Amino acid sequence: MNRAPAPEVEPRTSWHVPAMLALALGGFGIGTTEFVTMGLLPDIATSMKVSEPTAGHIVSAYALGVVVGAPVIAALCARVPRKRLLMALMFAFALGNAASVIAPNFATLTAARFVSGLPHGAYFGVASLAAASLAPVGQRAKAVAAVMLGLSAANVVGVPAATWLGQNLGWRDAFIVVAVIGIATVAAIARFVPELHGIRMTDPRTELTALRRPQVLLTLLVGAIGFGGMFAVYTYITTTLTDVSGLPIALVPVVLALFGLGMVAGNIIGGVLADRGVDRAIFASMLAMVVILAAYVAAAHNPYTAAIGAFLIGASGASLAPALQTRLMDVAHDAQTLAAALNHAALNIANAAGAWLGGLVIAAGLGYTAPAAVGAGLAVLGVVLFTVTVFVSRSASHPAA
Repeated sequence: MNRAPAPEVEPRTSWHVPAMLALALGGFGIGTTEFVTMGLLPDIATSMKVSEPTAGHIVSAYALGVVVGAPVIAALCARVPRKRLLMALMFAFALGNAASVIAPNFATLTAARFVSGLPHGAYFGVASLAAASLAPVGQRAKAVAAVMLGLSAANVVGVPAATWLGQNLGWRDAFIVVAVIGIATVAAIARFVPELHGIRMTDPRTELTALRRPQVLLTLLVGAIGFGGMFAVYTYITTTLTDVSGLPIALVPVVLALFGLGMVAGNIIGGVLADRGVDRAIFASMLAMVVILAAYVAAAHNPYTAAIGAFLIGASGASLAPALQTRLMDVAHDAQTLAAALNHAALNIANAAGAWLGGLVIAAGLGYTAPAAVGAGLAVLGVVLFTVTVFVSRSASHPAA
C-alpha cells in the first residue's frame, strides 16, 4: 500500500518537549471530562432523578458531539492557522464544561455534554498532526502517542481525582476542574507551541476528499466498531465493581487509576509497535481486546481479578489508538486534518455505541457483566473488518494482471 508522506516539514533530530507537554495537557483535560462522567454516573443519576442507564445518555451525548464536531470543524477551519485553531478549540471546550456545571436539569446537562464534545475530535486531529510535525524523523507514531498520553494520564490522575472530588463534594465540582484545565491548556499552547508553519494548509474541498477514500472509510469503521467494547465495560464500571465484584465504593477510584495506568502502558506500547508496523499493531491490539473482554465476564466476579482486568482493558484499548491515528494520516494523503479528526469521531461512535449497548443488555436484565460479552463481540467484528480492510488495500496495490 502506498503511504502518503508526513506533513512537509524540515526534518527534526530532537523532541520539542514543551510543545508536546502543552498538547498533551489538552488531551489530559479531554480525557478527564470524557471518563469522569462514567465514574460519577450513579451520582449524576441520583441528582437528576433518572435511572443509571438513562444517565448513560449523557455519555452518548458527549460522544455525539465529537462525531458531529470533528468533521465539521476540521473541514470548515482548514485555512485557520493551526496554533490559533488549537487555542480556540480548547477555549470552546472550557466553555462547554462550564455549562455542564450550571446545568439545572438532565435535558440541559445532556445538551451541555454535547457542546463539550464538539471540539474533542478536531483538537486531537490537529494536535496529532502538530506533534507529528515536531517529532524526530521516523517517530511519528510515538509523537501521536505522546498527545494521546495526556488522555491516558487523565485516567491515572485526572479521572480518579475528579471522581473522588465529585463523590465527596458533588459531581458538578469535577467539571469545574476540567474547565480550569481547558483554560490552562490555552495558555500553555500560546506560550510553548510554535506557529506550525510547516503543516501544509489546505481548504475545505481538499479535506473532504478524505471521505472518498475507501481506506479512510474502512479504517474509521474498524475504530467505530472494534473500539466499542472498552466503552461498553467502562461506562458502567462503578456499579460493576460495587455490585458484582464486591468492591467498596471508596476503592473504585483506585481501580479507575489502574485502568488509567493500563491506558498509559498501552499508549506507549501502541506507539512503539505502530512505528514498526501500523497494520500489525492494529491486529495485535484488537486480538488482545477480544481475549481480555471475554475473560472479564468471569473476572468481574472477584475484586482482584476485576482490578487486573480493568488494567488490561485500558491497555488493550489505548494501544489501538496511535496505530489507527497514524494509519489514517497515511492513507488520507492531502486530507490529513479531516482524517485525523475523524478518527476521534469514529472512536466516539464506539463510545456512544458501547454505552448504549451496555445499557441495553443491563436494562434487559442480563446483569453488569453482559457489557463485557457485548464488547468482546464488537472486538471480534473489528478484527474481521480490519482483515477486509487490509485485503482491499493490498488488492488495490497489486491488481491482477
